[in-house]
Amino acid sequence: MDADTDAGTGCEGGGEFGGELLDRVFLTRVIEPGDEVGGRWVREFGVREVARRVRGGRALPGVSDRRWSGLRARAGRAEPERDLALARAAGVRFVSPGAGEWPGQLDDLGDARPLGLWVRGRASLRMWALRSVAVVGARACTEYGAHMAVTLACGLAERGWVVVSGGAYGVDGAAHRGALGAGGATVAVLACGVDKPYPRGHTQLIARIAEQGLVVGELPPGEHPTPSRFILRNRVIAALTRGTVVVEAAYRSGSLVTARAAQRLGRHTIGVPGPATSALSAGVHELLRGDAELVTDAAEVVELVGDMGELAPVRRGPVLPRDLLTPAARRVLAAVPGRRAAQADEIARGAQTTPDDTIARLYELRALGFVERHGDGWKLTRQSVTPVRDGRSPG
Repeated sequence: MDADTDAGTGCEGGGEFGGELLDRVFLTRVIEPGDEVGGRWVREFGVREVARRVRGGRALPGVSDRRWSGLRARAGRAEPERDLALARAAGVRFVSPGAGEWPGQLDDLGDARPLGLWVRGRASLRMWALRSVAVVGARACTEYGAHMAVTLACGLAERGWVVVSGGAYGVDGAAHRGALGAGGATVAVLACGVDKPYPRGHTQLIARIAEQGLVVGELPPGEHPTPSRFILRNRVIAALTRGTVVVEAAYRSGSLVTARAAQRLGRHTIGVPGPATSALSAGVHELLRGDAELVTDAAEVVELVGDMGELAPVRRGPVLPRDLLTPAARRVLAAVPGRRAAQADEIARGAQTTPDDTIARLYELRALGFVERHGDGWKLTRQSVTPVRDGRSPG
C-alpha cells in the first residue's frame, strides 16, 4: 500500500527528510503528470518500492522495454535532494498526498492523482481549495472575454471565493488580475516548475500571485512546459475546485479539456455566453447545449457552487406603473384602443367583463392617470400610449 501518512510537507533539505518524501520528489522527475500507469504502480506497490525498482530493480508491469529504459534514464538524472534545496531557495515547499496541506479533492483523480504538488506562497492550499472556483478560457480572448473574466473574478473574490486559473495569457491572466485587484485570493496552477514562471510575459503577475496567493505545479524546479503538460495540468484545476467557469473557448480550446474533466469529476461545469457569431464563444455554446450551466455574473456562479442559501438576486426588468395595477384593471386598460376613444360596452367586450365592472375600473384608471373621458367615450392618456418591447403601442 502507498504509505501516504509518512509524507512530509517541508523543504528543509538533506537528512531532515524522510525516505518517503525523497522518493516522491524523485518520482516527479521520472513519471510524467497524469500518468495513470505510474499512479497504479504507486497505489499497488507503494512509493518506496516503485522508486527502488525504477532506480535499478525488476521492471514494473504494464510498460514496454523501450519505455522502461526511458524511465530508467530519467531516474539516473534525478537528484531529489538538489530539487528540494532549489525549492527551499525559491520559497517553494513540496506537499504530498496525506499531508496536512493536501487538498483531499485531488484524490478524486484516482491513479491520475499528482504524486505531490510544489507550492509557492504562504497560504494553506487545502483551506483555499475548499472554497475555490476555476475561471478559464481562451488565450487570444476578445475584449469582451477579458472584461467578463476580470468582472467574474473580482466578484468572486469580493464574496470570499478563491479564483483558480492557469496563469496563461488571455482569460487566465484577466481572472488572476481581477481577483488580485479586489484584494482577494487566487491560485495559478502551472504546467512547469513553479520557480520558472511561464509565460515569461507573466513573470511579474506570477510573482504577485505568489506574494498574495499561491502558485502550484506538479513538476519539479526548472522543468519546462510542453503541450501535453498543459493539457494534463487542466485536470488539477478541475479537481481542485468546486466548479469550472469557461469564459471564452473555441471548439479546440484547452479550457474545454478543463470543463470536461470537471464534468467527469462531478464538479459544476459553467459557461459564460458570448455572441452567436464569435468563434471564440463556439466551444462555450457547445458546452451550454449539454450539461453546463449558463451564468452572467459572480452571484450566479456562487449560487451554483456555494452553500445552501447563497442565492443570486432575482432578475427582472424595471417596474412600470401598469405593473402595480390589479389584474382586472390591467385587462380593462389593455382593452382601451390606443388611437381613438371607445364606449364602455366596447371596452367591456375586449376585457371580457361586464359594462358596470368596466366603468368602475375606468374611473379607477382615470384617477391614476391612465385614461381620460372624451364625451361618452374613453381614451388612453398620452403617458399610457408608450411603445412596449416589441415596438407596438399598448392598444
